[in-house]
Amino acid sequence: MGAISQTLCARGGLRIPGTMILAIFACASACQVVLSSSPGVASSPKGEYLSIAFGGAVGIALGVWVSGPSGGHVNPVVTLSLAVFRDFPWKKVPVYVLSQIGGGCLGALLVYSNYFHAISIVDPDKTRLSASLFTTYALDYVPAAACFFSEFLGTAVLIMVLFAVWDKDNGPPPTGLVPLVLFILLLGEGVALGMETGASLNPARNLGPRIALAMVGYNRHILWNYRSQYWLWTGILAPLTGGLAGAFVYDGLLYVGADSIFNRSSEQKNSASDGPASKTRIATEAV
Repeated sequence: MGAISQTLCARGGLRIPGTMILAIFACASACQVVLSSSPGVASSPKGEYLSIAFGGAVGIALGVWVSGPSGGHVNPVVTLSLAVFRDFPWKKVPVYVLSQIGGGCLGALLVYSNYFHAISIVDPDKTRLSASLFTTYALDYVPAAACFFSEFLGTAVLIMVLFAVWDKDNGPPPTGLVPLVLFILLLGEGVALGMETGASLNPARNLGPRIALAMVGYNRHILWNYRSQYWLWTGILAPLTGGLAGAFVYDGLLYVGADSIFNRSSEQKNSASDGPASKTRIATEAV
């Protein structure tokens, strides 16, 4: 394996612990709140919905912090948006995305191992009751279009805020405080947009734990056939399209940096892949 391939795999591999930490906090907070509500598990409930929102926010902040030296991407939507709009190298995208999904799967497996006995008491048949602690499902009355829109909207807001954080002309926070901004952002998304679909906003956070649940014996009808492949169109396609829409709005209407596809001259576009990295690209890889 050449030096370039080794470096690429090493940097992509740093996505695994980052997304793993995100999944651990997000899944474990849901497990603790829901499972402890059973008298057979705990003498009293250990938290409420806000606890789950806090857990997800802590997970994204610490996950980005851990993987920060190599870019801080713990969400395929972020990686894809930067590749489309900000010249993030396309050759890195597959490695990053696979690492993100692998990290989500590993984190869910660790949480399942930790709460295995409580899950066996509350849901011994491995139904959607316990599956929903690891991955997202919709409220029964919410139609398919509304589910798609909920994830689309939440992810569009996520990417718009992230692009604003990385914009050197928009009063960005110091690099070390970016995880704090993400904590505030994800906490806000959780308490404002989390009711209908769980506000996953992250294909790796949704797909990785589903793979983990399949590995420990959950029924494929619960994981893959629910609502005619809900996992695909709401868990993956909605965040991806929402993130690209958010990036399009920010770069098209607000951003003035020369590294955006909207602002480069034809000469810059032709030399973008060969020339030195822009200031914004360097900033995004230092988050």
